[in-house]
Amino acid sequence: MFSKSTEYALRAVIFIAKWGSPQNKISIDRIAQAIDSPKSFTAKILQKLTRDNVLISSITGPNGGFYLSEEAKDSTLMKVLELLDEDHVITKCVLGLQECSESNPCPMHSRYKLIKPQLTHMFSNKTIRDLVHDLEDTNVTLTNAITLRKKI
Repeated sequence: MFSKSTEYALRAVIFIAKWGSPQNKISIDRIAQAIDSPKSFTAKILQKLTRDNVLISSITGPNGGFYLSEEAKDSTLMKVLELLDEDHVITKCVLGLQECSESNPCPMHSRYKLIKPQLTHMFSNKTIRDLVHDLEDTNVTLTNAITLRKKI
């Protein structure tokens, strides 16, 4: 549903929120490894998310890294999508048509209009803090199972 960069961004934000803090900044190497993303790709994604320290904060230097403030953890997933210019994935036509409507529907319109409000509600109301909390469930993960098998 989302681009690869958005998938990695969502995972990175959750990872940083869970294990980072102003006292414990997370390195780009650790983030990339944890979310199973190439380091250079992760750096580009984080550059977008650290703009103006709205969501992710970063410090450069030997003790630098990334973290989320307590206030940022209350940001919704829609905020992450907006920062990446990906909110249209949920709010617009699922096939990307400019003129999709009841009078001019795409082939997916009748099905997608049923779930679109639920997706919009979930992404507009689910916070980063909620997802960090959900990680406490041992059945929830941020890593692909196949990646875990490779590392074992």
